[in-house]
Amino acid sequence: MNEQQYNKKSKAHDAETDNNSLLADADVAIIGGGVVGCAVARRMVLEGASAVLVEKGADILGGASKGNSAILHTGFDTPEGSLELECVRNGYDEYLEIRKSLNLPVLKSGALIAAWTAEEEELFPGILEKAHHNGVEDMRLLSRSEVLKLEPNLSGNIRAVIAVPREYVIDPWSAPLAYLLQAIENGGKAIFNAEVISGDFDGSRWLLQTKHGKIRADYVINSAGLYGDLLDHDVLSKTEFTIKPRKGQFVVFDKVANSLIRSIIYPVPTERTRGIVIFPTIFGNVAVGPTAEEQESRDDASVDKANLKVLHAQAIKKVPALANIPVTATYAGIRAATEKKEYRIIEDSDRHWITLGGIRSTGLTSALGLARHVHQLLTNQGADFCAIPNPSVPRVPNLAEHLPRDWQTPGYGEIVCHCEMVTQREISAALEGPLSAGHFEGLKRRTRASMGRCQGFYCSARLAELTEGKFAEPLAVGTIND
Repeated sequence: MNEQQYNKKSKAHDAETDNNSLLADADVAIIGGGVVGCAVARRMVLEGASAVLVEKGADILGGASKGNSAILHTGFDTPEGSLELECVRNGYDEYLEIRKSLNLPVLKSGALIAAWTAEEEELFPGILEKAHHNGVEDMRLLSRSEVLKLEPNLSGNIRAVIAVPREYVIDPWSAPLAYLLQAIENGGKAIFNAEVISGDFDGSRWLLQTKHGKIRADYVINSAGLYGDLLDHDVLSKTEFTIKPRKGQFVVFDKVANSLIRSIIYPVPTERTRGIVIFPTIFGNVAVGPTAEEQESRDDASVDKANLKVLHAQAIKKVPALANIPVTATYAGIRAATEKKEYRIIEDSDRHWITLGGIRSTGLTSALGLARHVHQLLTNQGADFCAIPNPSVPRVPNLAEHLPRDWQTPGYGEIVCHCEMVTQREISAALEGPLSAGHFEGLKRRTRASMGRCQGFYCSARLAELTEGKFAEPLAVGTIND
């Protein structure tokens, strides 16, 4: 749905559904099932609130959160003294604190900020000064000989780098899955296919109207990402920011590239963007991206040959051995940029409403920190929750290539996707339980099925059989990656 269609959508009742039914009655309603919404739902439930996450799609991660570079950021180049920096720090620390209990992987890659020209190298003192002000004090300069000893496959044109030891690669999809699953297992609720189209506040409580029923809540958190400004406009009749969609395209190299680099390779950042990064993925590949393309569409995540060729060429220029490695996949994500660089956290305390807008590239890291910030804002508004004792802690399946996978344990049934070594047991588990996959894209993100070298060419028929009757739109053989 494009922006024009969104603004023209009918506020009338859907004749095919019972829009008068009450779907949930909760302390807090969180609108949007991206990584931030999932983290907020988890925090609210752990703090003792009854919480419901409301998502317009059939599964989580349907918007900006599904396409990113999956890096756990230290905040070394985040604006000094900003709320973003506070949330990045807190989110980083909490992720490392809870990751083992939730079975969330970390690839301790470290990062290198690479200078390829004298002009870039001249910016290093300022980068280090800013990093130290931001509390990232373990960054240090490496000479050309030191960096080539660490990363021998980098181009010999490298001049110098700044090492960032605590920048890591993580799984961008299992983390929000774990957050929301923990919320649900401790009494929270998630409602899908329920786009919020209007709302009324009676002075103490909200009554939200979705396409499939109503939701009552004392407080509402708008984490609708790419549509957050439009949701504010539709429900509050005002908005204080405008989403300026920014597409980022990526190229993914085959797994044999994994031996070529161990570190995240950053360019020297600019005021507008972190730039194009070469990085190992948690799934055993090497990727390059993202581009930074302004566009009008909020949902056009298509890729194009021209930009992909530029990415491919830049990767080879910096890591020449990548020229001999085939490309496995390409993809694009859309960042929820606004007319300002900073996060747009807007509080309407009179109406018990908080908007989390403009959460861009650091959102995967800052999500847990943002969730804590939301809890503090609600406490300041008068919310009085009591944290639950001994919460249930679910463990999500491991998808990381450097850790033991399901196929290595007997009893998995069969290997369904041979490229990514996905088992029948993993497929079955992802299709069941309190947060089962809502469509095939959700199944892919839970298992890695069809994400490998053949992009589903060989496993599509078997996947169609295993998912029969599970999705509203059945999987048609041959259309997995159309």
